[in-house]
Amino acid sequence: MHSSHNTGSVTTHHLNRHQFKCTLADEAATLALGAEIASTLHPGLVIFLSGDLGAGKTTLARGILRGLGYQAKVKSPTYNLIELYKISRLYFYHFDFYRFSDPIEWEEAGFREYFNADSICLVEWPEKADGLLPTPDLKFVFHMAEAGRDVDIQADTEAGKLCLKQWQALRNKGSQNP
Repeated sequence: MHSSHNTGSVTTHHLNRHQFKCTLADEAATLALGAEIASTLHPGLVIFLSGDLGAGKTTLARGILRGLGYQAKVKSPTYNLIELYKISRLYFYHFDFYRFSDPIEWEEAGFREYFNADSICLVEWPEKADGLLPTPDLKFVFHMAEAGRDVDIQADTEAGKLCLKQWQALRNKGSQNP
């Protein structure tokens, strides 16, 4: 099944039930995608963001946080490896493993404890911690494109598949309203 939806500057191609490709025209479109996805998220999820430097990973994270109701400044955790956001009763951990180089750091920092049923963990550069992270529920892979950015979105668990199903239903509903 293949379908396409365009809401604002986010164009979505439905590749199959658990995989989508979006074209994001600009930063505003990336923030909008994050806000849309945020409405389907719940504690216990693990989200991976991959792509080149400057591809839009932190911008998507900011959009997700805004969609969850966080209004303060969103910092890139590149130097700290992690930023914690407490939103109501939700713990949102934003990891950035770009500078991660030693698996011993993982154990010594106690990162494993953050991945639990009470939090959402969003990880930029997950490939740098390969083999240490749990299976992601959702994966976003950013690619530079002539018309902005292309993002491949994939669900790897039942929880992730449910999020994408809810997101697609929201997009379909939005495209039917004039």
